[in-house]
Amino acid sequence: MNLFTKLQNKISEFKLQINYMKKFPRIVFIGSNNFSLFSLKKLHNKYNIIGIITIPDNYFFKGENAFSPLKKYAINYHIPFMQPKNLLDFYFLKNLKRWNADIQVVVSFRILPQSVWNLPKFGTINFHASLLPQYKGPAPIHWAIINGEKKTGATIFFIEKKIDSGKIILQKEVTIEKEETAGDLEQKIGKISGPMLITSIEKIITKNITKLHPIQSNKNITFKYAPKIFSQDCRIQWEQGSITSICNKIRGLSPYPTAWTLLCLNNTKYYRFKIFLAKKIQKKHNLSIGIILFSRDNMMISVKNGFISVIIGQIEGRKKMNVKNLINGININARKNSFVE
Repeated sequence: MNLFTKLQNKISEFKLQINYMKKFPRIVFIGSNNFSLFSLKKLHNKYNIIGIITIPDNYFFKGENAFSPLKKYAINYHIPFMQPKNLLDFYFLKNLKRWNADIQVVVSFRILPQSVWNLPKFGTINFHASLLPQYKGPAPIHWAIINGEKKTGATIFFIEKKIDSGKIILQKEVTIEKEETAGDLEQKIGKISGPMLITSIEKIITKNITKLHPIQSNKNITFKYAPKIFSQDCRIQWEQGSITSICNKIRGLSPYPTAWTLLCLNNTKYYRFKIFLAKKIQKKHNLSIGIILFSRDNMMISVKNGFISVIIGQIEGRKKMNVKNLINGININARKNSFVE
């Protein structure tokens, strides 16, 4: 037997050992988006992911563009998957029972009925991107930045009947930096999701969990919530907002769903204008709120106690671009008497 053959045999033995180790626990992963993908990849490297539950295809797109990131991952790695429209559908529940999971892991998905989360013998755990009970709801990352928080975090808990109210397994605090956007913070929290879930799963399967605390609402504390964000919520209120709150809103909605306003060029036509990134310039002025000052490299919008300087924006019907290219695309005459509202 030559050295190459011995090496091949050793590799085969190692793979068999890895597969054996991954037989338990049998995990069903439930998620919908790129944020879910952070933790799925980490868990798949260590555990036996026997199935994935994700959202139905997006009928606005064709081919693979209609697939969720989790469906693409399932296809690439030959993992069984289901895309139920109705989580109470008889055939879906029947197939889910056949998977016979030891534990289910949920990251960014809709509310599960008891007939789903109550199936595994070790229960169903959820990863939520906030320090619960603060920021319950589907958009905790966005609202934490919009509200000007300096810290947030992540919570892993057992799913129970009441939404975001099960027993906490693990929590971790995360600092929000001054210029951080929702996209930046999502990346940061996404990167800790896998290690946190692995630690939690190990605690569960080794029965090494002690002193589980339920998520409670203290009447003496003011709680902030993270409801779903609709398009109208993204509109910037220039008259009502302070310079800081407007900047926080832009950061908290970037890159998606994106803060927007109505842009009027040369006091004639209105365009929907998205602002992806901006900075505040605190400076006294006598301008009316919403007036735009153009220079070669700057587009500054007057607000209370200063200006919002646009860094990246997108005018309706055009591409997203940095402010210099954006200004170059606006006719010099059109820049006169321009404002937002």
